[in-house]
Amino acid sequence: MSTGTTKLDVVVSDVVPVNDLVTRFHFRRRDGELLPTFSGGAHVVVEMRDGERTRLNPYSLMGSPLDTREYTISVRRDDVGRGGSLFMHRSVKPGLEMVISYPVNLFSLDLRAKKHLMLAGGIGITPFMAQTAQLAGEGGNFELHYTCRTASLGTYADVLRERYGRRVRLYRDDREERIELDRMLSSQPLGTHLYVCGPAGMINWVRERAAALGWPPETVHYEHFAAPQPGLPFDVTLAVSGKTIRVGEQQSLLEAIEAAGVDPPYLCRGGVCGQCETNVISCDGKFIHNDHWLSEEDHRSGRKIMPCVSRFEGRSLVLER
Repeated sequence: MSTGTTKLDVVVSDVVPVNDLVTRFHFRRRDGELLPTFSGGAHVVVEMRDGERTRLNPYSLMGSPLDTREYTISVRRDDVGRGGSLFMHRSVKPGLEMVISYPVNLFSLDLRAKKHLMLAGGIGITPFMAQTAQLAGEGGNFELHYTCRTASLGTYADVLRERYGRRVRLYRDDREERIELDRMLSSQPLGTHLYVCGPAGMINWVRERAAALGWPPETVHYEHFAAPQPGLPFDVTLAVSGKTIRVGEQQSLLEAIEAAGVDPPYLCRGGVCGQCETNVISCDGKFIHNDHWLSEEDHRSGRKIMPCVSRFEGRSLVLER
């Protein structure tokens, strides 16, 4: 893991199938001590050693921040993804020793808010499990709107409704139930903060409507970890370390840099935090920017890249690493 990213040695204490697509994983420290404290919205990076390949994927912590005897995450199986979720579903069993990062929170609650309005889609429910537990323990004012495809894929919907009753509303695609977003956003009391986590299309829709209806940007919070996309292999020269590396079709630029023995910083590995932002010294080709950090001007300039999720197509690329 990145320099400055402290590792935690853990053991898998339980693996629980939740529905046809989602499995929950429980981790405890190998030494039996309590795990570090965290706040609702935090994530950890899980190290997956799959033969000669090591994958590092971020997952939201979904347990109560008031209980650090164990961490819990939920992983949605992606049969056409890069293999991380399949490794978790197929290879991770109780008793397996693993390594995870300390918690990092890029989706924290703003506790100055008078009310917390939460919108979740699909597996995007996981950070709200911890956030609602935190707010309930503090007497916070919140309501949660959760959209999913079917009742069976409404991950933790029954648990949430049992805990919080009418503060939780479920919307099912198979019943053609839709969030009346404009009405909802237009009727909130002063001091409300908005939180959204789910598919990229949902996040963009909520952010665009909130902006159009006059919500201040500092009151709109979102989390979306973009998975690195496959693409054509390409070569990169790292100017500072003096190495030339090959980025494979199913490999992110960040993973290729790490495989070459260079240790760039990161927090999310999903194009959100900005920690791995890298200067481009020269290039002959085009960038495929997939991040949520750089501005459109940065994308157009060709002077910066987020190696965790973005790619390159062309003859030559030299980075300041």
